[in-house]
Amino acid sequence: MDPIAAAALLLVFAFTFTNGFQDAAAIAATFIASRSATPRQGILLVAAMNMLGAVLGGSAVAFTLSGLVEVTEPSQTLLVLLVALACATAWNLVTWSRGLPSSSTHALLGGLIGAAAAGTGLLSVNWGIDALLSPSPTLDGVVKILVLLVASVAVGILGGYALLRLLSFLLRNARRRATWRRIVVANWGAALLMAFFNGANDVQKQLGIVALVLFAAGETATLEVPFWARGTCALLIGIGTLGGGWRVMDTLGNRIFRIEPIHSLASQVSAGLAIATSTVAGAPVSSSHIVTGSIFGVGGAENPRRLNWRAANEVAIAMLVTIPATAVLAAIVIYLTLFIAGL
Repeated sequence: MDPIAAAALLLVFAFTFTNGFQDAAAIAATFIASRSATPRQGILLVAAMNMLGAVLGGSAVAFTLSGLVEVTEPSQTLLVLLVALACATAWNLVTWSRGLPSSSTHALLGGLIGAAAAGTGLLSVNWGIDALLSPSPTLDGVVKILVLLVASVAVGILGGYALLRLLSFLLRNARRRATWRRIVVANWGAALLMAFFNGANDVQKQLGIVALVLFAAGETATLEVPFWARGTCALLIGIGTLGGGWRVMDTLGNRIFRIEPIHSLASQVSAGLAIATSTVAGAPVSSSHIVTGSIFGVGGAENPRRLNWRAANEVAIAMLVTIPATAVLAAIVIYLTLFIAGL
């Protein structure tokens, strides 16, 4: 196999591991912080369901992402993918070290856009503008991904707000002890489903890159995802969730506001619906940002003054700067690489 292709595959797997303690860890945050499960129970459940979702979740999201970059020269494609993965992985590690729930999806998207645009020209990126401006407008390429990323976060915020208000109204006369037990049980079901669809959505992004690498390297005749790659990525996102997600979980579960089981349920249901719908539609969305948005929505519905706005601002800034920061970083890296290589 081409050495650059082999290095790109290794970086795909490294990125998948970091995805486990970024996006996947966010899935367990409210579940554990609300004391609906112990840390060990919660993280084991989420890791297991992430792995199951990765194996059984299909390939719609993978092929959406694999169609984002249109580079005809195989060696250029491999270099673009290698740089994009390196920058996205580095960004995940930096934000994780600060406990910020940054988006692996945004990091990878920014890396791909910056590396492709700087390395092979703006036209090598499928921006989706032509499809949007056509007589029969459709969403495609970067436009499709960005629209669905924003829409999914909005659904998380509004869904969390509306669902908590609804639950609070329906349970206003309920006995606290009995109601608390039922909500805890419901939280387990919500966490199970959300973790499954998170695994299905998140791992497919890496699988789309695997398909591109193998195709560009001449290892496959068409864009396809081999089962060995799916199984490896599933295992790595599970290990990443188990091994490094505590910093992000602490930020989302404890630093924004104090989460009770009813808050966790509203957050998990609204975020889970957004992630599940996006996965079925083939949209590579940010699970961590959807969960973060749902927590903001729930906190706003409970009492905006209880929100830790300093922590919220830090998270919001990380959300906004990820794509431009990783795009600029990838552009700089690929420029330097091409300059040093004399290309």
